[in-house]
Amino acid sequence: MSAPADRLLTRLSQETKLLVAFSGGADSALLAMAAHRALGSGAIAVTAVSASLPASERASARRFAREHGIAHVEVCTDELDDPEYVANTGNRCFHCKTALFDALTPLATMMGASMALGTNLDDLGDHRPGQTAAAQRGAIAPMVDAQLTKADVRAISASWGLVTADKPAAACLSSRIAYGDRVTAEVLGKIEQAEQALHDLGFRELRVRTHADGTLARVEVAERDMAAAFDSRDDILRILDRAGFVFGSLDLRGLRSGSMNALLSLTPVVR
Repeated sequence: MSAPADRLLTRLSQETKLLVAFSGGADSALLAMAAHRALGSGAIAVTAVSASLPASERASARRFAREHGIAHVEVCTDELDDPEYVANTGNRCFHCKTALFDALTPLATMMGASMALGTNLDDLGDHRPGQTAAAQRGAIAPMVDAQLTKADVRAISASWGLVTADKPAAACLSSRIAYGDRVTAEVLGKIEQAEQALHDLGFRELRVRTHADGTLARVEVAERDMAAAFDSRDDILRILDRAGFVFGSLDLRGLRSGSMNALLSLTPVVR
C-alpha cells in the first residue's frame, strides 16, 4: 500500500464513526471507500439530493456504494429555498454547504459521528467558501490532514481499482451559472439536459456555463476536443436549442475549472 494511502487510513482510524459527504466524484468516492476500509459499519456515505445534482451523478453514486458494500443514504437539501443561495453571489457555496450540514447534523448527532468532506490539498488555493461553512460546522477534511493532493487521490483510486480514478471533475450544476444570475430549478434543468446530450454526443469532459439569466450557453470542452466540437457545432446548437437556450457559444479557451471565478472581480459579491 502506498504511503499516501497509509496516511489516509491512519487518519480515518482515529475516528469512531464518520459521515462522508459523498457526491460520487473522485475525491468523495475515495474518502467513502477509505472510511469503509478503516471503520467498516462505522462509516456512512451521505449524498445530498437537490436540483443541483445531476440524475446521472446520483445514479453513479448509488452504484459505487452498492458495488463496494458501502453504507449509503441520501438526504434532501433545500438550498433553492434560501434567497441568499438563489441570489448567487460569490459565497453561494457557503450557503450550499450550510444546507448540507443542516441536513447531516441531526444524523451525526444521533450517531455520535464526525462529518467529513473530500477536500484535498489542491482545493485549498481556490475560491471555495464552502470550506468556511464546513469549518464552522466542525466538519473534518481527512485528506488534507493526510496531506493528499489530487494526484494522490487519483493514484490511490487507481491502485484500489476504483472506477472514479480517472473520472473528470463534476462540480454541482449551480457552479455553471454566472455569479449575479439567479439559481433556479429551470436553469439547472436546462444545463443538465444540455450536458447529458453533449456527453451522449461523445464529449467526456465539458461544462455548459450560462449567462444572461440562462439565455446564453457557453460550452467549454477539453482542448483536445475543440476541433471535434467545432465540426459538431450544428449538433451542439441543436442540443442547446432543445434545452431552451436562446444563444449558444463555444469557449475558445476550452475547459477551465472554476472559470466563473473570473467574474468575482467584476460582480458585486460577498467574499
